[in-house]
Amino acid sequence: MPYDLIIKGGTVVDGSGAARYRADIAVAQGLIAEIGKSISGSAREVIDAADLIVAPGFVDPHTHYDAQICWDPQITSSSWHGVTTVVLGSCGVGVAPCKAEDRAVTAADLTNLEAIPHDVLQAGLTWDWESFPSYMEAAARRRSAINLGFLAPLTPFRHWTMGRDSLERAASARELEQIAGALRAAISAGALGFSTSVSNIDIGYEGKPLACRMASRDELKAYCHVLRDLGKGVIQLNLADKPADMSAREYDILEFLLNESGRPVSWISLFDRDDLPQGAMDTLEQFAPLIRRGGVPQISCRPLFLELNLRSPLLFITFPCVQSEIFNRPLEVQKRLYRDPGFRNKMRDEIERSGMHLHTFRNLDRIAVQWVNNPALKELEGKDLAQIAKLRGRTDAFDLLLDLGLEDELEMRFVVALLNNHKKRVGQLVKDPRTLIALSDGGAHVDQICDAGYCTYLLGTWVREEGVMTLEQGVKRITSEPADFFGIRRRGRIAQGMAADLVIFDPATVGSAERGKMRNDLPGGARRLVMEARGIHHTIVNGVAVYKNGDYTGVKPGQVIRS
Repeated sequence: MPYDLIIKGGTVVDGSGAARYRADIAVAQGLIAEIGKSISGSAREVIDAADLIVAPGFVDPHTHYDAQICWDPQITSSSWHGVTTVVLGSCGVGVAPCKAEDRAVTAADLTNLEAIPHDVLQAGLTWDWESFPSYMEAAARRRSAINLGFLAPLTPFRHWTMGRDSLERAASARELEQIAGALRAAISAGALGFSTSVSNIDIGYEGKPLACRMASRDELKAYCHVLRDLGKGVIQLNLADKPADMSAREYDILEFLLNESGRPVSWISLFDRDDLPQGAMDTLEQFAPLIRRGGVPQISCRPLFLELNLRSPLLFITFPCVQSEIFNRPLEVQKRLYRDPGFRNKMRDEIERSGMHLHTFRNLDRIAVQWVNNPALKELEGKDLAQIAKLRGRTDAFDLLLDLGLEDELEMRFVVALLNNHKKRVGQLVKDPRTLIALSDGGAHVDQICDAGYCTYLLGTWVREEGVMTLEQGVKRITSEPADFFGIRRRGRIAQGMAADLVIFDPATVGSAERGKMRNDLPGGARRLVMEARGIHHTIVNGVAVYKNGDYTGVKPGQVIRS
């Protein structure tokens, strides 16, 4: 029998958690047609996978590529790391549905919450849609290198019906019916579920709470019933104001959504914290009854390095003095406040009360200068505050941070090692089956964070170097587990009849760095952080080689995944 592709002599790790085995894999018409010790049929293309692992393509269930799919068909950095399916529309924010008159509000939500620059969105968004189903159809027409799954983000659905009132109040009964109808149409068209937020850190247009946060319990109940009545879809929920320090209110909200929808709920997020060393494991125990019912927390397997710039200090967005006096204010106002000893004392007090940030600012080596604009300060790039403090004879990290920022007209960018810094505790979290490994945030915070390499980081760091799990377990964590949770059918496993989404990698070299690299490749030449992959040889999507020996082949065989 003639095949489109045969992968010869690889070691198959099939995504189920079962032991690896050596086999050939034959592909025809986008599907896995045969698996055997020695497939003898002919094929248009043969890939030699000797000494390499053949695994299902990785599934990234938490991204913000909603805008980037308009200008980047490769969906980078995720696709470089063996990811063959991404889920968009996370955190209750996205670009559809959207009427022409609401585009400024929609774009501002992405700029304020997900730190995608306004100029990039202006240059790159094609706006060839209005409704959510037409947004999915536009993506299908545009084509992509990898598969795209979509969550329906609640914020633009409320904008669609309520206009700017969505930022101020709950929906009326009539508005609620219209929003629920639009959501039902989206799920019926194949959206994987909906996303929303109840977290006080989620700020959108004009620095106001993201519109989905204004939804009443009656609204949320109605949206849950859309999934319940259709019998499909999941909810993704931004729940945690303080990771690993969850409140009774947050427990109640998660329980409410599970009860009303009868569907799984993936909640965000759970991290290891230095100031609460047992917080993550205690939270898993506290939420165990809801986790057993499908209320599963998303975790990151990487250290969380947050970029900080003092013009848009998202790290401090929960601090009242920053929300009210700094955020979205003119440069000269911000500079005056940062110089003011009284304002500095207010910020310092709020850092002390936050706990989570306190440990960071007591460890000067946790904060480093990532980029500067002033050529006279270029020698500081790559140095942490401990090194700079020694050079300048300074001892206070917070004052030094503000003074450095002011020297560079608030252009200087810092990188802060905030969460997931303790390897032993993070390793326990990563291997815990009660969690879902995710949180790449691909497409968001474009010059601040790039965790899109988490799949290769898991395999290189936690499987090979730290040995906290077997290769079979590691592959399962990033293939069949997210695919099953989000209802992505026929993907996430290697078996006859499954979609031929495959990644071929070297287990001895696979991995990625802890910090990304800066490129100026966004629309208009804007900057973004990217994360390069190591050890990924070939990536196959729907039976077509998208990457060969790490190089993009230029094809776009990705599909829009529909529930």
